[in-house]
Amino acid sequence: MASPKSSELNTGTEAAGPGSGGGFPPFNPETFAPQLFWLVLTFGALYLIMSRIALPRIGEVIEERHERIQRDLDNAERLKEETEAAMQAYDQALADARANASSIAGETREKVTSEIDARRTAEEAQFSAKIADAEARISKTREEALSNVDSIASDLGVAMVYQLIGEEAPQDEVQKALSSTAGK
Repeated sequence: MASPKSSELNTGTEAAGPGSGGGFPPFNPETFAPQLFWLVLTFGALYLIMSRIALPRIGEVIEERHERIQRDLDNAERLKEETEAAMQAYDQALADARANASSIAGETREKVTSEIDARRTAEEAQFSAKIADAEARISKTREEALSNVDSIASDLGVAMVYQLIGEEAPQDEVQKALSSTAGK
């Protein structure tokens, strides 16, 4: 006995009702010709749309993208060359600046050295003049002191004689005694 649920299922082999050719419509041999017609017509329309509209646009986009990439690569190569040229110019400018700085430092060193030597020479000349002046004053003072030594010695001799014997000795006799002792 068939269950009520199984009788409700229609497998397509039995008559489904009025106007049905039985079975799944795409597999029905009576509808093959119209299906093939519509398949060819639809495929042809899609082929024409794709070949005339979509594919040329896709090709243009691909070509434009390829050209843009090529332009970007060319631009990058140009910028790379400019950067390398700028780096070489920078290195050259840096080398020139170092050489210039070295020459300026040498010139400055020579100038400062010559100024120091000139100042040293002037200072040495001033010191030599001051030393000569001081030596002259010392010599003059020594001569004055030595010239006064005799008078001081004679005054001292007179004072010593006075202290020892209580009488003043004559100045000229004390000078004679000092002269004979000094070997003059």
